[in-house]
Amino acid sequence: MSHSLIEENASVRQSLKDRGICVIIPTYNNAGTIVDVVTRAMAQCDDVIVVCDGCTDNTVSLLEALPQRPAIVPLGKNKGKGTALKEGFRYARKAGFAYAITLDGDGQHFPEDIPTLLEANKAHPGALLVGERKGLENADRSKASSFANKFSNFWFAVQTGHYLNDTQTGYRLYPLKKLRGLSLLTSRYEAELELMVLASWHGVKLVSVPVNVYYPPREERVSHFRPGKDFARISALNAVLCFFALVYALPLAVIRAILSVLRTVYTFIFFLFFTMFVMTPCVYVYLSIGKITEKKKENLHGILNFMARFALFVHKIPGVKYSQSNPHGEDFSKPSVMICDHQSHLDIVPVLAQTKKVIILTADWVWKNPMYSFAIRNAEFLPASAGMDVIMPHLRSLIERGYSIAIFPEGTRSEKGNIGRFHQGAFYIAQQLGIDVIPLVLYGAGRALPKHGRKLNKWPMHMEIDKRITPQEMLQLGQTTKEQSSAMRKYFINRFNQIADRVEQDV
Repeated sequence: MSHSLIEENASVRQSLKDRGICVIIPTYNNAGTIVDVVTRAMAQCDDVIVVCDGCTDNTVSLLEALPQRPAIVPLGKNKGKGTALKEGFRYARKAGFAYAITLDGDGQHFPEDIPTLLEANKAHPGALLVGERKGLENADRSKASSFANKFSNFWFAVQTGHYLNDTQTGYRLYPLKKLRGLSLLTSRYEAELELMVLASWHGVKLVSVPVNVYYPPREERVSHFRPGKDFARISALNAVLCFFALVYALPLAVIRAILSVLRTVYTFIFFLFFTMFVMTPCVYVYLSIGKITEKKKENLHGILNFMARFALFVHKIPGVKYSQSNPHGEDFSKPSVMICDHQSHLDIVPVLAQTKKVIILTADWVWKNPMYSFAIRNAEFLPASAGMDVIMPHLRSLIERGYSIAIFPEGTRSEKGNIGRFHQGAFYIAQQLGIDVIPLVLYGAGRALPKHGRKLNKWPMHMEIDKRITPQEMLQLGQTTKEQSSAMRKYFINRFNQIADRVEQDV
């Protein structure tokens, strides 16, 4: 194995561990393939759980003889794949895992596709990922197997309103915490279909992920599928699920859709009412009485800070559980350039909530917005488009008066929630004014209210206030502002991913 491949595998194993992902392999008398499957799986993931479903061959002794042994969950007698999966999920949850990748022990699934599911999990945290087997139409399969998959796909679409190309694959990634309380009607082959249907009914997102598949020659295949009995059980299960889809799942989906609309409408109306009929009139009245003094300006910032903290910690944004950490005890008493990644319209709220003495460089549409332009202009917020030559004297004056400057160095909200290119302006300002830089790493705002999104999603939002960086330390990151912006972007990506790995285990 090449050095680069070893490093890549080590990175995958660490990332799986960071995100709380294990691998579960249910097996029944697969002694001829199980060692190869487990060995290859453990090359990708350190945490492999094998559920021996009443094996009567030498599967257990083969696994116990491996130099790198997986966790073995033995079942006294064969109870079916559904029961084996449930026991594997129970073991994984007890061990503290958030997600479980399942694959079969017969060699049809490629453990080397585990990194593909890992990347899909990062893109769709909290979703149930379904491995869509590549080249299924051209594979040497029996007519019964091909028909069963099409039959299953059709009824799954009827029962959930979602179509998947491959509902019978055993290669999946399950969000374990979202499967709690979902008791299964079945215990064998058809249980995997039931798991998907119940998960979909309870609002779990389902995503297809292309994976490889190997079909050995028919004479070498080990199959425990019994066409007559298993197909009869699948038909009975589909009849029951169709009934409950009408009396339970459909009303539940309608209620969930209504709550989503109400959450979005309520938040918009509250924001509109608060800015136009509370904040702006109060600021106007306050500034109209007497002269505008330095104390009045400070009080205006205090009002903005209070409203931001009220929105986050008292009223709270519906469906958005906000948290923050300040491990270095930053109190913002010393002026700095505060830089924050830009994900959503929500970003400005946690930034304003950090300190009273902060101004924000805004985009033009914010500066000109009739709902709150009066307040932010009088709070001395500045439009970034005015240019450094114009705003620098104002910034210098603000720093001398004890204010910090908050900047979103990406300049625009991210389309996909990733960290975009950092512009050099924030670092130029810090360099010219000789002040520290404080990174504010914000996670989740882009998923709660994405760019171009039309609804407010239920999603956690977390801000990490990292250690301030002195001008001397900034020079260690790069001698030029271009080098500093590039280094800080890498820093933000790393910290953002660390927060995502931690938070997304609980979504």
